[in-house]
Amino acid sequence: MSNATLLAIDQGTTSSRAILFSPGGEILALKQKELALQTPHKGWVEQSPVDIWEDTLWACRGVIESAHDRVANIAAIGITNQRETTIIWDRKTGEPVYNAIVWQDRRTADLCAKLKDAGFEQIITDKTGLLLDPYFSATKIAWILDNVPGVRDRAQNGDLAFGTIDCFLLWKLTGGKTHTTDVTNASRTLLYNTREQKWDEALLELFNIPAALLPEVKDNAATFGTTQANLLGASYTIGGMAGDQHAALIGQACFEPGMVKSTYGTGCFALMNIGTEFKTSQNRLLTTPAYRLNGEITYALEGSIFTAGAAIQWLRDNLGLFEDAAQSEALARSVPDNNQVYFVPAFTGLGAPYWEPEAKAMITGLSRESTGAHITRAALEAQAYQSCDLMQAMHADSDAAHAMNVIRADGGLVANEFMCQFLADMLDRTVEIPAVTETTAWGAAALAGLQSGVFTELDDITQNWTLARRYTPQMQSSERQALFKAWKTAIHSTLQGLI
Repeated sequence: MSNATLLAIDQGTTSSRAILFSPGGEILALKQKELALQTPHKGWVEQSPVDIWEDTLWACRGVIESAHDRVANIAAIGITNQRETTIIWDRKTGEPVYNAIVWQDRRTADLCAKLKDAGFEQIITDKTGLLLDPYFSATKIAWILDNVPGVRDRAQNGDLAFGTIDCFLLWKLTGGKTHTTDVTNASRTLLYNTREQKWDEALLELFNIPAALLPEVKDNAATFGTTQANLLGASYTIGGMAGDQHAALIGQACFEPGMVKSTYGTGCFALMNIGTEFKTSQNRLLTTPAYRLNGEITYALEGSIFTAGAAIQWLRDNLGLFEDAAQSEALARSVPDNNQVYFVPAFTGLGAPYWEPEAKAMITGLSRESTGAHITRAALEAQAYQSCDLMQAMHADSDAAHAMNVIRADGGLVANEFMCQFLADMLDRTVEIPAVTETTAWGAAALAGLQSGVFTELDDITQNWTLARRYTPQMQSSERQALFKAWKTAIHSTLQGLI
């Protein structure tokens, strides 16, 4: 199938994209449309499900039109998506009952705190590998059921369907014939027993969520359904699905225990392959399925940072420090150091390893000589400091035999060479950037390739991974320690502000 192509749908927090790949990972066509966030109240983050669907369909059609000579050879479609974002819709009409509640949304923080105080977090962690946090889907589902008139009754009657974005797009692409998700997305709901690999009745009861809402759960490479011919001009098999961070792990070919990928997009998410045994983190990381193929599951430890590239967007859009995010690198380099300015970008709370949903963003160390360049530099440096927090926790959790000597990094921020070098310096580890920069989309395409026979095994994906750039540590240990100590002081100030 050397002439085959693979179509990836990459529906993210800030954009909806479609990319047509060759089996070697070459991008043959790409279409992208930015997606707006709505913040109707403080801490609330929503998106229009209609826009998500229409923008995705527009991108797919655009790719097919621009690569019409390769379209006949599309072997399968893969879907990857922003995780935890929650939609409930009518099974007959496909109409959403409410906006999509985005993973960044914090409206259910009080409910999570109440359940924690009642002692439920350890039970949830033992079953799911997750922590009690508004980040995950269950409390978002419960909020919709309890706050949108008539929705709970309709859900109990079996008239409604819940899904994360992958599931919603699959439903729409198949004309409502398929209500299915994959194991990685199911595992982010707080409702899926990751040890036993099934929806958990006790968790459904805890969150008061009817089982009738839930989709079927499949492997990551499977026959999920076929697209309606009138949507894309022909019927195509949807053969791969995975949440965005899991797809990036696959796209980065991190198939051996101890391999780590870290994605710097809207947020930052680091996953370390830990093999086939479920292990609960002792350092407030998450245990999550890395992927499941042919019924065999591989797990990962995950550290989740809620704000990475979004901090640079905030400097651009809210403070007007530059017109294009790419200009942040030159601005950061225009000053010799951060002038003791530290930026804790907790715009939607702090993720791992702190898990403090009520934390607020903070810039510390400002003085009369502080400039926009210092603040920009501090925002880029924060990505490395946050990553250090994650890697320290991963190192403490990991098997001593699995040394994390190399970090494979991807996402929009890796185009910033200042950030990448500072990351290598602070982690004191080599950072590798792949030639295929669209690793999330490529991971989804690779899963579709496994299902369709374009690839026969994971080694085929590994052989297609090639290095573009490598960053090695250049910083003295004493400087690294001083910088990180000051970061910890800034974090402490942020957390003290909650008291």
